[in-house]
Amino acid sequence: MMIYDTIKSPIGMIVLAGDGEALQLVGLPESRHPVPITSAWTRRPDLFVEARRQFDAYFAGELTDFDLPLAPHGSEFQQRVWQVLRTIPYAATISYGELARRVGNPRASRAVGLANGANPLSIIVPCHRVIGANGSLTGYGGGLAAKRHLLDLERHHAPREHFTLS
Repeated sequence: MMIYDTIKSPIGMIVLAGDGEALQLVGLPESRHPVPITSAWTRRPDLFVEARRQFDAYFAGELTDFDLPLAPHGSEFQQRVWQVLRTIPYAATISYGELARRVGNPRASRAVGLANGANPLSIIVPCHRVIGANGSLTGYGGGLAAKRHLLDLERHHAPREHFTLS
């Protein structure tokens, strides 16, 4: 059974979903892969109090790293990519090529990009911190406006030394 709640954010309504023990999905408003809330899902705001608190703190510029139980579903390769994404510091950005190098396969930029795009835990697993090799904002499952907002938010609240492109 999937349990969910929604929270208001500066980028729109976000859906949080999981099994009651761990977060499995974060659905963004303009997502290419919308979270399909069905009648089989149960809304339980009481189970998302800590997640809501951390998202509120993140959007207020007071939280740089989420500390929530997570259980994303994906292949072994996707899980590895998502683990590496969690190592990108707040307000820093890296290219897809650099992400592929960090995953251990420098020639896998395209596969890494697909895994990045399949990230079910947007914002918490910071796929928005991956940009084009030339520094341009490239695809983001939640829409480029949301990606720009998240990066601007982090840059506004981070110390200057965080603005590195690897």
